[in-house]
Amino acid sequence: MGKIMNNEMSKKEIITKDLMTVPNAISFFRILLITPFVAFFVTGMYIPAAITVGISGLSDCFDGMIARHFHQESELGKILDPLGDKLTLIAVGVCLIFIEPYVLPLLIAMVIKDVLMIVGGTIIIRKGIIPPKAVWYGKISTFLFYISVVAIVVMAIFKYQNIVLTACILSVTTAFMLFSLVMYTIKFFKLMKEAPMDYTAYESNTD
Repeated sequence: MGKIMNNEMSKKEIITKDLMTVPNAISFFRILLITPFVAFFVTGMYIPAAITVGISGLSDCFDGMIARHFHQESELGKILDPLGDKLTLIAVGVCLIFIEPYVLPLLIAMVIKDVLMIVGGTIIIRKGIIPPKAVWYGKISTFLFYISVVAIVVMAIFKYQNIVLTACILSVTTAFMLFSLVMYTIKFFKLMKEAPMDYTAYESNTD
């Protein structure tokens, strides 16, 4: 009984400690930026909306750098960072459909990718596996999405229409998202394959 209480107290201490790190605070900030972005966008204030997305994208780059440089990587951060990305991308994608219907295929690809990743993440967490941190193809996929968003919003602001340019931007971003999904799927099955071995080792160490 005492061991269980100590474990629960340790978990609470870890969560509290994680909440106080700068990278996780940045991730929370990025999630909070979704509300002003949507508010700016639906009222036709595209420039502030683009600036908000830009700030969100930059913060996404810096939180990982800060975490690695100052050794503030945490289990909570591995969840918060991709969660912030997914919520932001979905909000931005839905908003963009209203001014640029060509975004729909990109949004569909993004939703499929994120839903599958959420399902996969839930499965590995239930298996007791620590979710892996974001890798380069996931970050590039997110970066390309932000670039696409800013480019489309800028074209909308200046009333510049170029179907070929828009199609190229969206095609490259969608292709990289699908590539990212394939790579994460491979990583998922690799983790699932290794899980029984790790779990057995864990059980033997606790006996």
